[in-house]
Amino acid sequence: MFSRAQVRRVLQRVPGKQRLGIYRFLPFFFVLGGTMEWIMIKVRVGQETFYDVYRRKASERQFQRRLEDA
Repeated sequence: MFSRAQVRRVLQRVPGKQRLGIYRFLPFFFVLGGTMEWIMIKVRVGQETFYDVYRRKASERQFQRRLEDA
């Protein structure tokens, strides 16, 4: 795969080390997180998005709790 020296060399080439230090990677991860969230909201796999599945599973769990309580 990649050697430690190659990874270190790539990380050293990221700008902003003097001013931001280790936090220079923060914008990259912020954009990555936003992109993942957008994909989970907008991209459909089959007929459902991630949040459609989440809402359905949550309502199924709530229904099961009501059945158990009754």
